[in-house]
Amino acid sequence: MAEITPLFVTPLYRAPLAEHGPAIDAAELEASCITIAEDDEAGQEWCEANGYPGYTSYASLTDLPWRFDIFQSLVTALDAHVAAFAEELGFDLEGRPLVLEDLWINILPEGGTHGSHIHPHSVISGTTYVAMPEGTSALKLEDPRLPMMMAAPTRRKGTAEGLRQFVYVKPEVGDVLLWESWLRHEVPMNMAEEERISVSFNYAWSTGA
Repeated sequence: MAEITPLFVTPLYRAPLAEHGPAIDAAELEASCITIAEDDEAGQEWCEANGYPGYTSYASLTDLPWRFDIFQSLVTALDAHVAAFAEELGFDLEGRPLVLEDLWINILPEGGTHGSHIHPHSVISGTTYVAMPEGTSALKLEDPRLPMMMAAPTRRKGTAEGLRQFVYVKPEVGDVLLWESWLRHEVPMNMAEEERISVSFNYAWSTGA
């Protein structure tokens, strides 16, 4: 009898943020994101100059945990989630943990998108979800082998999720998603009238110095 074995699995970690670390009030986190966005003139200018829809603090702020205590609590929780994911991935970290490299706010208005990309200088990337109005975008993940499928037919509708070339994940407020940073992903157009708010982050392998 034929045997088919799945190889080279692409893992996605999903858990409630509250599963690790201190309790984080979702309403307070959302209010903090909005306050920072309203005050961050450098970030607003960067978004306008680069045609970025809505707001991101990626290019302007590197000190969110210092600005609001709730972001420090968030980092404490994320550290635990990332450590758990790294353990499941079987990483041999040689006594050097994965450490937070970047943490930034994303506010995507109606009609806004975030194009397909990777995070090439990090090990684990992810997002926790602050406001997900009805009808807003899922996270779109791409099979990393896709560029090499030159002559492969498309998959039938309803094909098992593990065989699809693109997978759409619809997180809920309070979820945290983690993936290896080489995994290409994007946020399709926000079709909701309300803003889609999230906090994204990268973890790198510490040098041990």
